[in-house]
Amino acid sequence: MSDLEELKKKVRKLQSRAATAKMELHDLAEDLPVNWSEIKAVAEKTFDAFAQLDAAKRELSALENSR
Repeated sequence: MSDLEELKKKVRKLQSRAATAKMELHDLAEDLPVNWSEIKAVAEKTFDAFAQLDAAKRELSALENSR
């Protein structure tokens, strides 16, 4: 598998992980004030997922543009 194909696969996996984290944060927000103490941990997990996704998308874009 080429580097480009592997990176596309990684982006798809990270998109799924980010979407799941977003839904967890959304569900937590809807249930407030129940489980309010989990806000920071869930928000950090969501932030990290989207940061990894953004980095992978930038890497993919750079690789595609260099070809």
